Amino acid sequence: MGRVIGFELNSQEPEKAAAFYSKVFGWEVAAPNWDYWAVMTGNEDKAGINGGIGKGPSDFPHGTRIQIEVDAIDEVIAQAKHNGATILRDKMAFDDFYLAYLVDPTGIGIGLIQYKNNE
Repeated sequence: MGRVIGFELNSQEPEKAAAFYSKVFGWEVAAPNWDYWAVMTGNEDKAGINGGIGKGPSDFPHGTRIQIEVDAIDEVIAQAKHNGATILRDKMAFDDFYLAYLVDPTGIGIGLIQYKNNE
């Protein structure tokens, strides 16, 4: 079962967005890494998820995506394509995880994450 583990807010002005969410909601915003600002939305003892704010790419310049953790990203990408998804960014490797971006058949953008310790 894929579990939602985070969110991504894309903006062409990520610094301004980070300041807004920090001031209005009290989110803790980390220093940027790869044009991505990780955010903590609250204490771990309360239900909720953390996420990040990033500079949106040209094909997704602004908007929100959920991040879904999967055990086998290649299999999930294939299954998503078979069921009508469009792949915006195929599997990309980062230090500790793989990431892919898709659009479901209704136009909703999602991210898939597979942590490398799940290989």
